[in-house]
Amino acid sequence: MGISLHRSSTLTAADCARRDGIPVTNPARTLADLHRSFPRQVFDRALREAEFLKLPIGRQTDHTRSELEARFLALLRRHRLPPPEVNVRIDRFVVDFLWRSEGLVVELDGWESHGGRVAFEEDRARDARLKLLGFEVVRFTWRQIEEERRSVVRTIRALLSAGSVWGRT
Repeated sequence: MGISLHRSSTLTAADCARRDGIPVTNPARTLADLHRSFPRQVFDRALREAEFLKLPIGRQTDHTRSELEARFLALLRRHRLPPPEVNVRIDRFVVDFLWRSEGLVVELDGWESHGGRVAFEEDRARDARLKLLGFEVVRFTWRQIEEERRSVVRTIRALLSAGSVWGRT
């Protein structure tokens, strides 16, 4: 397996420590880097181990359930959009992302999970119910998150600004 050397433009002195005289990142930063660089399963195992060892890891979990959700959160952070609640319950549903005060729900649809007839029908019924509860629902696909980032960011920014139009904020 070996050692991999990584360089970062965001590493601060607070992220660093020495272990047996070797400069390393602290557990919280190491987990943050793992989360960005490794498959979800690898990160989850590392997080469980760090929690078991009672390492100082700060608040590591972002409550995402998929790589697509993690990428979406990273996109929001990169563009300094307000952080949403992640995978929270509204009525009988768990929505992917919620800006509660603006009444905005964002759902992410990967083709594998939402490409069939049943998922298509359920998504429409879900959107209608959330609309009746006073929420604006917008959906983005994996391709949009990967290839149309600017458009996704502009859309979310505009919808968050419009939150007051829906009687919110």
